[in-house]
Amino acid sequence: MSGSHPPGEIPPLALSLGDPAGIGPELIAEAWFQRRSLGLAPFVVVGGANIVTSAARSRGLEVPIVAVETMAAVDAALFDRGLPVLSSRDGVYAPGKPDAGGAQLALHSLTEACRAVREGEASALVTLPVAKSQLALAGFGHPGQTEFLAQQCGVSERDAVMMLAGPSLRAVPLTVHCPLAEVPQRLTVDLIIHKAQIVARALREDFGIEHPRLALAGLNPHAGEDGRMGSEEARIIAPAVAALREQGIEATGPHPGDALFTRRARATYDVALAMYHDQALIPLKALDFDEGVNVTLGLPIVRTSPDHGTAFAIAGEGIADPGATFAALRMATECATRRTRREP
Repeated sequence: MSGSHPPGEIPPLALSLGDPAGIGPELIAEAWFQRRSLGLAPFVVVGGANIVTSAARSRGLEVPIVAVETMAAVDAALFDRGLPVLSSRDGVYAPGKPDAGGAQLALHSLTEACRAVREGEASALVTLPVAKSQLALAGFGHPGQTEFLAQQCGVSERDAVMMLAGPSLRAVPLTVHCPLAEVPQRLTVDLIIHKAQIVARALREDFGIEHPRLALAGLNPHAGEDGRMGSEEARIIAPAVAALREQGIEATGPHPGDALFTRRARATYDVALAMYHDQALIPLKALDFDEGVNVTLGLPIVRTSPDHGTAFAIAGEGIADPGATFAALRMATECATRRTRREP
């Protein structure tokens, strides 16, 4: 990575603002305010200086802003003096009132933060929540930030894998933003093998798990009940598991989805691979809602995000829980540090 940081010290994290009418700006302010007690690594937010200042005050905090022209200017000493903000783009803080201007600012912040990480100016990207409907009005043509970041990094959407991670569970939905009725048609042996390989490699390289254990859920009730409740387990999931095991990946399944996430079952694997979006996200949010992190595997950059939305209904009230943002910052730092150590 480029930059003038001492050996062993990574460049700062780059934070995208998220929708300025949501809870993202106040959570950024809270993270900086608690930086010392949490031991957080330096980070830089792209744009929205006045918005973050106002959002901080909604939580009773005074957060000094330090305008910077480059990420390379940010070190631990500067970060301790104030919250570094790159870019003069800004707006008016109107919590709970998303608009087109805010969506444009969110997109600018996301684009520039991603660029900084891709070019080595920052060590990892942490994205705060956006409103997809507002971004669509601003010309954003992607289902979500994950797909946008894949494009920005020159990676196929097929290679960008969403993993939700918390203290109790890691879970990967193998199909994501599609109607539930389409899931059986989208599931293939090749899809499962391809994404499982990406997951296994990321757990080794970014999470330090030398021999990751993958547990694959079934699609149907009781994992198909020997074909009585569906054939996808026998036709698709079981052959994929067998192929993964032949490749040396410790994979098991298909497991009944209603038993896979119990405490006893969770002790037997490092990540659960779910067949569809809610099969992964419901248990993660039930177990780790305030500490859940959305991390994108398969990108040439590290990207994490708190696993919650914009929460417009409570924005500006000072009651949004910052735990998931803290967790996303920590995970980004840990993964970026592991990648740096692997570099020649």
